[in-house]
Amino acid sequence: MKGWLSSARLRRLGLWAGVGVLLALMVVSGCVGTRTLSLTTTWQAVHAFDPNNSDHLLVRLLRIPRTLIAVVVGCALGAAGAVMQALTRNPLADPGLLGINAGAATAITVAVAGFGITDVTGYLWCGMGGAALAGAGVYLLGGARRGIDPVRLVLAGVALTVVLQALTQVILLNSDDAVYDQFRHWSVGSLQGRGVGVLWPVAVATLIGSALALALARSLDAVVLGEDLGHALGAHPLRTWGLAMLAVVVLAGAATAAAGPLAFVGLTAPHVARRIVGPAHRVLIPASMLVAALLLLAADILGRVIAWPSEIGVGIMAALIGGPCFVALARQRRSAHL
Repeated sequence: MKGWLSSARLRRLGLWAGVGVLLALMVVSGCVGTRTLSLTTTWQAVHAFDPNNSDHLLVRLLRIPRTLIAVVVGCALGAAGAVMQALTRNPLADPGLLGINAGAATAITVAVAGFGITDVTGYLWCGMGGAALAGAGVYLLGGARRGIDPVRLVLAGVALTVVLQALTQVILLNSDDAVYDQFRHWSVGSLQGRGVGVLWPVAVATLIGSALALALARSLDAVVLGEDLGHALGAHPLRTWGLAMLAVVVLAGAATAAAGPLAFVGLTAPHVARRIVGPAHRVLIPASMLVAALLLLAADILGRVIAWPSEIGVGIMAALIGGPCFVALARQRRSAHL
């Protein structure tokens, strides 16, 4: 496919095709895993649930929440990536540039080493708190109150990330092996063992963050043209930056806390979506969410199929799929345009 699809009708067709593929993947996700289930058994677990049937329990308690979490986390990362690339006017930007992943990792390390928290739900809340503190730290260190400078904020994010990563390593090196094992399972990115207790907080955070990002769509269209043109078009860059950063922290913080650091999803999905729907953020943000959900769910399914009966973490599979996709996109000239 070269360039954007040539008409609005084809773009809508492409989006609806994506929705259809996503629904098909959700069905497949309910069937595959350590114990492969037939489509009939999976469907019966949904509409004729038997609490005494272990297959039904497997589908209801593990695979459906896991599938929905993959979709929700993908949506969060896709929206966060689209907003970050618009804010920084940088096609290589992803949510990690604001130190969010590092903040979540440090908070979870402190929670495991200092407070003995080992359940996934505890990781979620600690990770979200750490991501929020890191985002606030970048906002203050980058001097956003004195005016918007994307380069200064990104540099503040990179510097804070380095410091937090060093702090995380110091804590891990001075902890016992059990702490390191707990952190290692989270840091590779995984959806294994995530249940309803993780799904609802992430879903609510994604809903709030996505609504905020969509409300800023027109302002992002102006800000991406530069501060002067943004002013001329009626945008308020400082307010847009503040609210957009809040949206990114909520979206990426919740996703990272729930599934661990996931590379390339928030970076690649907006580029693919931009090829399909163009640069207008009113449609680019939902399209990025759809593409990221597709990418993450496909990676999770492949991780369960390739290493069956064990599995490969979704973070590893997403990097293996998203990396080559991004390189292919970057080799084409239009990938450099927002």
